[in-house]
Amino acid sequence: MSTNDSKRTRRAALTAVLACAALAAAACGSADPGAGAAEPRAAAAFTPAPQETGGEILVWADATRVPAVEQYQKAHPDAKIKIVTYSGNANGANDLQTKVQLFDRTGSGWPDVAFSTTFGDVAWASAGGAQGRQPYAAPVNRGVIDKSVLDGFATGALDPCTVGGDVYCVRNDLAQNVLWYNKKLMADFGYEVPTTWEEYRALGEKVAKEHPGYLVGTAGDPWAPEVYFWASQCPASTLTAPKKVTVDLGGDKCTRMATLVDSLIATGSISKESVFGAGFIKEKADKILMLPGPSWYGQVLFASTFKTPDKQIAAASPLKFSAEPTNYTGNVGGGVWFISSHSKNLKAAADLVTWVTTSNDYQATAGTYPAFKQAATAWLEKQKESGYFAEDVSAVFTEAAGLVWPGWSATQYSQEAIYASTVVPALNEGKTITSVLETWETAIKNKAASLGYTVESP
Repeated sequence: MSTNDSKRTRRAALTAVLACAALAAAACGSADPGAGAAEPRAAAAFTPAPQETGGEILVWADATRVPAVEQYQKAHPDAKIKIVTYSGNANGANDLQTKVQLFDRTGSGWPDVAFSTTFGDVAWASAGGAQGRQPYAAPVNRGVIDKSVLDGFATGALDPCTVGGDVYCVRNDLAQNVLWYNKKLMADFGYEVPTTWEEYRALGEKVAKEHPGYLVGTAGDPWAPEVYFWASQCPASTLTAPKKVTVDLGGDKCTRMATLVDSLIATGSISKESVFGAGFIKEKADKILMLPGPSWYGQVLFASTFKTPDKQIAAASPLKFSAEPTNYTGNVGGGVWFISSHSKNLKAAADLVTWVTTSNDYQATAGTYPAFKQAATAWLEKQKESGYFAEDVSAVFTEAAGLVWPGWSATQYSQEAIYASTVVPALNEGKTITSVLETWETAIKNKAASLGYTVESP
């Protein structure tokens, strides 16, 4: 990697760290749901506005993504772009929806392109707008973006964007979970990397006895459910019809993970703290033996936040329960780009979105794993060239990108926010996850119902 490439990568990683610390990161875990199936619903009508040639396009993006738009502008000097920096709907904000509802009423002002940190925005952006207008988001598969481009995204990457057979957004990056581990420490302790959750639990118990203070995971981050329970195929929210969701935290695939995590919290090998807590970074970062978590943990967490030395950190495939035929994983973050159905310059808007999501010039040096397969290949090569990891992470990342369990659906409510307000305080009071599963489930159901969902339980 060149000096400039390295600096760009580190800058992107640092930006993501700061955002994560505030639980408002688009590149990492936002306060909103990750990638699952979008709401099943019939396709909405789409009638393009009269098109203009050479007009200015309005782009809304968060601070982390503005440089991508600026980089596109530099590479396309004839493009006319006005950039507005906004929250990106991070940390539970709904700025985009609120403004779009206003623009629906006035009949103008919609951004031609908008970036969002949350897949929950797909639900409203693909539905009919205020004042009887068509949805804000254009179905990009209807001649807006070439099929050959859409086909180039990772398997399942566009599922959260797909409603009624139409694709209403384009995925920026993935945040598939893997099993991170310190290869040097594992070798020093004489441990083998586990391949099942049962082996993981057994090793966690062994670590607690033989090397007390060392950790195999954390449960205090808002995105912990997306790491553990999503991988366990726990139906915390599974959409079965438009605005109809099944919530069942009492099922076997939820309780097995709750029991596992509880047992390792009890031994001390899973921490109840957040990985971005100042105390954790100072006192426990160098005690991490293993850490299930998203692909961005590598550069963002271990390299830039924990300052773990080069050639120590490696990644293994997502774990599975021994009774399961295959392994699944969860997703912690990622973002999407919308193109407005009201845009009078769909061609220019589509060109920008295509470039920022697929171009190696931007994506290969971004801080997170690209959703576009070709860009991901180039990104992985940059990771290899950086020399940071103990071994090449390419095969594991590529495998995990296709293993995200589809039963964890993208909804308008935030699983992370609910976990943070119900389970995390209970853990800090000395309670177990198992003991508050019913409370957690009730909180999910109440939030879903408040947003108009019909809630079902098996």
